[in-house]
Amino acid sequence: MRFSLLDRITDLQEGKCITAAKILRADEDYLADHFPRFPVMPGVLMLEAMFQAGAWLVRQTEGFANSCVVLKEARNVQYKGFVEPGQELVVTAEITKQNELLTTLKAQGNVDGVLAVRAKLVLESFSISDRYPVRVAADEYGNQKHRAEFSRLLGEGA
Repeated sequence: MRFSLLDRITDLQEGKCITAAKILRADEDYLADHFPRFPVMPGVLMLEAMFQAGAWLVRQTEGFANSCVVLKEARNVQYKGFVEPGQELVVTAEITKQNELLTTLKAQGNVDGVLAVRAKLVLESFSISDRYPVRVAADEYGNQKHRAEFSRLLGEGA
């Protein structure tokens, strides 16, 4: 299942940092089961939103050279607040270290300017065909889908 936990990218400085946003809608499926009397965005999805923002920064920084960006590690994850329906989670991620395979980022999510979550993330990027040479078409398909989603998040063509 593919899903996007970001509505838009509001700022991106290639090789440096990204800011993205997610408005939590009251009709999101998981809210029916995640504390029905006190619906809030699950912490793991807040972490996923930070990862997704970081992945877009890595993809753009690498010129979409790799079809896969995966979360390798999440360190020092701290939850400080909730995201309730109608609120906007503003996610920032900043590259602190990067080499050919791994990117380390400082990431955080704020609601109304107040820290809700923060973590240090390590992302790994690679192409499927590097590991499975017969799967070159998977890289092409993946990169095409990523570029289309990236354009949507940037609001291009809207």
